[in-house]
Amino acid sequence: MEKKPLPLTLYRASQVRELDRIAIEEMGIPGVCLMERAGSAAFALLQQRWPRARRLAVLCGVGNNGGDGYVLARLAYLVGYEVTVLQLGDISKLKGEARITYEAMTEVGLTVQVFAEKKLTIVEVVVDALFGTGLDRKIAGPWRTVIEALHRCNCPVLSLDIPSGLHADTGTVLGVAVRADATISFIGLKQGLFTGDGPEYCGDIYFDDLQVPPATFKQIKATVNRLDYETLKTTFKKRTRTAHKGTFGHVLVIGGDKGMTGAARLAAEAAARVGAGKVSLATRATHATLINLTCPEIMSHGVETTEELLPLLDNTDVIAIGPGLGQTLWARAMLEAVKDTQKPVVADADALNLLARLPFRFVNSILTPHVGEAARLLEITTEVIQSDRFAAVRSLQLRFGSVCILKGAGTLVANENGQVNICTAGNPGMACGGMGDILTGIIAGLLAQGFSTVEAANIGVCLHGKAGDRGAKEGERGLLPSDLFPWIRYYANPELEN
Repeated sequence: MEKKPLPLTLYRASQVRELDRIAIEEMGIPGVCLMERAGSAAFALLQQRWPRARRLAVLCGVGNNGGDGYVLARLAYLVGYEVTVLQLGDISKLKGEARITYEAMTEVGLTVQVFAEKKLTIVEVVVDALFGTGLDRKIAGPWRTVIEALHRCNCPVLSLDIPSGLHADTGTVLGVAVRADATISFIGLKQGLFTGDGPEYCGDIYFDDLQVPPATFKQIKATVNRLDYETLKTTFKKRTRTAHKGTFGHVLVIGGDKGMTGAARLAAEAAARVGAGKVSLATRATHATLINLTCPEIMSHGVETTEELLPLLDNTDVIAIGPGLGQTLWARAMLEAVKDTQKPVVADADALNLLARLPFRFVNSILTPHVGEAARLLEITTEVIQSDRFAAVRSLQLRFGSVCILKGAGTLVANENGQVNICTAGNPGMACGGMGDILTGIIAGLLAQGFSTVEAANIGVCLHGKAGDRGAKEGERGLLPSDLFPWIRYYANPELEN
């Protein structure tokens, strides 16, 4: 199976079940036909990914996911693979299409066996067909024992539709989950594959729509989409020959309390690297002049009072506040001065921590919390945030700002229309201090150039992730935020890729 670009539209499990119903009842596709197509697509992927493998173990549950597994097992057996089908759950509970595919498998001479961990030691690939997208309870008992045995298995794992134990809607692990090397999802991509624990457990993600007619998908309104930089980059317009620095806006970064100058410095340079016409920095007077030693393009101002800040606010187009801001009386005064502005504001880091203590809503803003900051803003635990990142980002947007970005694996962007987008770019090498400050500067720089808050947030997280991935080509460990600067400039000039 050729690795095709994944669809951008994502669905909840209930929506995929409805798509399945429409395909069967309204489009006239027999359910068993869809199951045969799923098993066939999965087997084709297995042959492509592991062409030399000839010994398979297929772990089947008693639902439709198990039915897909029976199809794969039968097809592999018929072309000469050594196939061991390990059955979990009472086989008498099989019904509908799963029962039909089970009987078709047994008719060719392939029977199921009781699970034993030692049987995993004699195979080359394991197929996970235990649970589908309907799972919403923690896995326990023998099911947990089997998945934990898979963790100890040294051979690769292919999961059908979703790794068993991963919640399809939230991407959280339900107690324990299969760690797949590859996952093939059917009919509609599930939103939980791409955020939370999803990226850690899914491996490489593949998709097959099972030849469901396009008209089927028009009946379901999806509210979650993947962001695609190849699409977003088309919004960058070619600069005219008559352009000047005023054409591309003026960003003011407010932050950099004593001992934290680097954060504000990183944000300011990121705004310049992404194309802002001018960048100013309001920081503590004791070190304001030092900023220019390494980046003379930044206009660094020593600001100790709100009276000193107000002229800078009047002379700027976009405000970024928070990087290295701290939570002192000075920091509070800076945030209070910005509170009632009508200009676009990007709020991050300590601006968010202060906002959690003294809540208010900016008129025109983008908030960029990580999980810890989000928990403080919503007055809940980080565990609750991670248990449903989609609900968390929507709550943050409704309570605090025009657009909210919840950073992490599978960064989420929520806007005022109820739309949530997922950015799948980025890597663990970006888990270091200062990366969030870079994102703040990128978004502020895009706002200064005339992008809307929604556009700046969506493009900003993708450009940030792409630059991080390019910077990590020499290794994730040791990647520094400043390593991204050349690639920020590169991806902000998409014509260079053509």
